[in-house]
Amino acid sequence: QVQLVESGGGLGQAGGSLRLSCAASGRTSSRYDMGWFRQAPGKERAYVAAIRWNGGSSYYANSVKGRFTISRDNAKNTIFLQMNSLKPEDTAVYYCAARLPIYGLENRQYTYWGQGTQVTVSS
Repeated sequence: QVQLVESGGGLGQAGGSLRLSCAASGRTSSRYDMGWFRQAPGKERAYVAAIRWNGGSSYYANSVKGRFTISRDNAKNTIFLQMNSLKPEDTAVYYCAARLPIYGLENRQYTYWGQGTQVTVSS
């Protein structure tokens, strides 16, 4: 089992920045690919970004490419999502997820999920 806890959400301004963190605990979480999803009110959960277990590659949805950066610190079992140039449409609950590295990063299937953290961007 892997437990995931997100933090860093809150209120941001359009054009501003926020940084989300996801702390992992449990079974050797450093060997898991990690991803970020988001779900806006009335919409389906959307895949935002992902990073390979060793940090060697990453994936971004077109909607965030060039604005968001995913990274990880395996020594601290933590991943990050740096969100720059925020837009009101980035408002959503952001979820961290983990899985064994058996899929391409663009695959949306994940095994473990955090509880989510709210991000609200005002215009």
